[in-house]
Amino acid sequence: MSLKSYIITRIILALPMILILLIMIFFILRIIPGDPVLAILGGKAPLEVIEAKRHELGLDKPIVVQFFNYLKDVTKGDLGVSTLTNRPVWSEIKDRFPATLELTIFSFIFALIIGIFWGAEAAWRKDKSLDISARVYSIFIYAVPVFWLGLMLQLLFGIYLRWLPVGGRLSPRVSLDIKTGLLLLDSILNWNWEAFWDVLKHLLLPGITLGLVISSIFLRMVRNNTVLMLSKDFVKAAKARGLKPKVILYGHAVRNAFVPIFTIMGMQFALLLAGAVLTETTFSWPGIGSYLVLKIKYRDFPAIQGTIIFFAIFVVIISIVIDIVNALVDPRVRY
Repeated sequence: MSLKSYIITRIILALPMILILLIMIFFILRIIPGDPVLAILGGKAPLEVIEAKRHELGLDKPIVVQFFNYLKDVTKGDLGVSTLTNRPVWSEIKDRFPATLELTIFSFIFALIIGIFWGAEAAWRKDKSLDISARVYSIFIYAVPVFWLGLMLQLLFGIYLRWLPVGGRLSPRVSLDIKTGLLLLDSILNWNWEAFWDVLKHLLLPGITLGLVISSIFLRMVRNNTVLMLSKDFVKAAKARGLKPKVILYGHAVRNAFVPIFTIMGMQFALLLAGAVLTETTFSWPGIGSYLVLKIKYRDFPAIQGTIIFFAIFVVIISIVIDIVNALVDPRVRY
């Protein structure tokens, strides 16, 4: 099978998966206790007002009719209108997505730096103190709840030391002309260095929190795969030729170990993007994660469904991109 045929097949197979997810979310939201109308109206309202609001939202129709109406809208690219704000769900996702993307990219880069360099050096010094510390770190940091880690960093660097802000993306006193929604990039495009440093300070704590958690996965993968590569004949040959240790480690061992690692890292990026809910909530970060928590609180069905569908499509796109890059990087990959 050619790469083009494989991509087409993946897209076709992804459609029923997204449909199944949509069906599950749609019906689960309507089965669990709670009334979205009462959540919107604050729990107290005259009966006629409640009935009028339910009719306005289409919740008085049979659930099967509601589902097929929603499915018809989704196939047209319409994710519905938020019952809380009366704005199109897609517009709200577009407003919030840049914040989550910026946090995810920063966290991912931070995790890569720790995972690649510490993992590689730990593999080179197998069973030495650096390797043992890397293994202990990866186990400990993976077991730590992300919200607890975030709170501890807030207390240390935000409350006690007062070095960094504990929430938000930009200080109220700093002005910035927003073009892309990625504030670091916008500040560079505007040559606004005051805003750049302010945005960076706001990004550090949530980015490090999320990056530390995911770095444990990268560290273990890089370390284990590099240890395996260091035992191969081509590495022994490189040592026999008298190449420098750094060239052997990064130019030969890590480079060849990175092909299977790349696939996992790409999927972790997609999952990181979708899993930033607790971090965004802890740091009052105005992204998709905190948006989803807010919509769940008020049982905003269209917004919840639209956000989950958006994440599902994003994960599918990332997985296909990873397959394409893998085929380009490693000629041995065939589909």
